[in-house]
Amino acid sequence: MTAGGRFDERRRRAGRAVAEAGLDGYLVTPGPDLRYLTGYDALPLERLTMLRVAPDLDPVMLVPRLERAAAEAAEGIAGVQIATWSDGDDPYAAAAALMGPGRYALTDRTWAVHVLAFQEVARDTRLVAAGRALPPLRAVKDADELSALERAGAEADATFEAMAARPFAGRTERDIAAELAELLRANGHDTVDFTIVGSGPNGASPHHDASERRIRPGEAVVLDFGGFAAGYGSDVTRTVVVGEPPDGFEDVFETVRRAQQAAFDAVRPGVPCRDVDRAARDVIAEAGFGERFIHRTGHGIGLETHEPPYIVETNESPLEEGMVFSIEPGVYLEGRFGVRIEDIVAVTADGARRFNEAPRDLRVVD
Repeated sequence: MTAGGRFDERRRRAGRAVAEAGLDGYLVTPGPDLRYLTGYDALPLERLTMLRVAPDLDPVMLVPRLERAAAEAAEGIAGVQIATWSDGDDPYAAAAALMGPGRYALTDRTWAVHVLAFQEVARDTRLVAAGRALPPLRAVKDADELSALERAGAEADATFEAMAARPFAGRTERDIAAELAELLRANGHDTVDFTIVGSGPNGASPHHDASERRIRPGEAVVLDFGGFAAGYGSDVTRTVVVGEPPDGFEDVFETVRRAQQAAFDAVRPGVPCRDVDRAARDVIAEAGFGERFIHRTGHGIGLETHEPPYIVETNESPLEEGMVFSIEPGVYLEGRFGVRIEDIVAVTADGARRFNEAPRDLRVVD
């Protein structure tokens, strides 16, 4: 399928979803949803840009006049009518004319200033959050998206292997984080999204911000990092140990490794997301660390690092072939250490496929 055909099909699917939800349209402002539907990576600004997708109507995108050329150059813009407004005009009145009365889904990332202005000028229009009103349109990936995510995963794996071959003892967390970022770019990433480095007791904080703390022999180090290659994300976690592991570490590490594998084995089409979470959580609880697993098992990934589906106890939605998400159970012992192992996986026709193949066994570093 050509790029134009791919974007056309995405917009048609969005229109069908709008109709099935009993809505009159879908209003899309700058962000990943706009990129997904048009290929246009518009800056989120005080100047309004908005795509309208509606059943039985051609898509229309309202853009500031000075950005028309950029919008027209977007990869997937063919088939989208472009309307403009100029500085000094009221863009919300122009948007209201495109909308008409009714119920519209609005992208979750729309700035509050725009939402409030819509409500003021379009009084016959009811706005609802797209994340609640529509199914997650980007959750099921096509072949090109799967290929991009696989590439990003391989680049993250190469980054881990290069990092694990370098010394850790005596270096600061911040130094390791900076080197991870350099390696991600060297291995092909366009941008770096995050580099979490938690050594010793800092590893017990899942989203620890790398600090000036120096890493010591006999400590565990949680490495969680990712970024974007060709617009699609990576996210991998490995926990290494510097020299001899601390007391109790090996048992915790093996528990987390088994939990991660159990969740992977539970993945197949039709299985509720919660069952994947339960598979990991049951292993950890049975080992006596249930209260130390303090977050969901995973999150979707694609144009964003965190997007549906969410692998959590409360999510009863069934998995579908082509969905891609993380599996990242962890155990966190305050004041001592943390252990987390994370891979990105894709749902296949008969199970799951990993996009991260960096070894999941215990890695000892210098």
